[in-house]
Amino acid sequence: MATPVITVLTAEPAQQLPGFEPAGRATLHFAHDLATLRDGLARSDILVVTDFRSTLLREAWPANCPVRWVHATSAGVDALHIPSQHHGDLVVTNARGVFDRGIAEYVLGAVLMFAKDTLGNLTHQRAHRWQHRETALIHRQRALIVGAGSIGRETGRLLKAAGLQITGTARSTRDDAVFGKVFSASELPRLLPEADYVVITAPLTADTDGLFDDALLRHCKPGACLINVGRGPIVRTQALIKALQSGRLQGAALDVFEQEPLPADHPLWDMPQVMISAHMAGDFVGWEAALGAQFSAQLDRYLAGTPLDNIVHLNAH
Repeated sequence: MATPVITVLTAEPAQQLPGFEPAGRATLHFAHDLATLRDGLARSDILVVTDFRSTLLREAWPANCPVRWVHATSAGVDALHIPSQHHGDLVVTNARGVFDRGIAEYVLGAVLMFAKDTLGNLTHQRAHRWQHRETALIHRQRALIVGAGSIGRETGRLLKAAGLQITGTARSTRDDAVFGKVFSASELPRLLPEADYVVITAPLTADTDGLFDDALLRHCKPGACLINVGRGPIVRTQALIKALQSGRLQGAALDVFEQEPLPADHPLWDMPQVMISAHMAGDFVGWEAALGAQFSAQLDRYLAGTPLDNIVHLNAH
């Protein structure tokens, strides 16, 4: 096999692929705008997308693109806007597994934050106010995990170990070693009224875009908490704000948003029952090197002609 050419789609011109050294196995081309991406795609065998917010691919993709493998250094592949007529010619892989534990720990931390009223503690602390209160136990509380994939299953394992009762949903019903049974997402209206914590770990697809709207949020148990570590557009922001203001939801921990970065004047910033983080739930110390190592191992498989890990299907998204 000839030495492959790899185009790496990055957010900035100087951004590299941390932890990945091709060491003569491939030639790298870095792209950060339409011109450099078009140039790279026209002569590359492999495309690596590190900029999960990029919208350039649909416009840049040439009619007879030689790329046969696309790798996303993210769990979600919703940013891979490749013309649908080319999907059948591509192998697409993602970073499944790298972020699972970090996101699961973030969710557990958010559950404990709500149960122990950490946000209230901080409010009283800033006011220099000594305010004794009782807080909740998480033991035997119910967590509904919307998106029982790799991240959802690791989240379920961790929450179950902490004493919560877990339920998972996905596109279709299946048996599962972690959840016992995974329910179809169509059953959310039945499951939501039982959940103390609603955890969204699902990818963004045509089915999940806007899934949590006014109508679905009305099915939530009064006083439940919502934690979104999936994708922002899964939850309609205005519907969420209404659910928080009405008290239907006790609180929300949000790592992802319909608009990112979240504008500085957005009302969510000032809601005392909301925790905001900057799309960083899975970004543990060393995550970049882990992504590089994962892709390096995949490249070894590609060069050896063996099947790649973490194959995903764009037509399902």
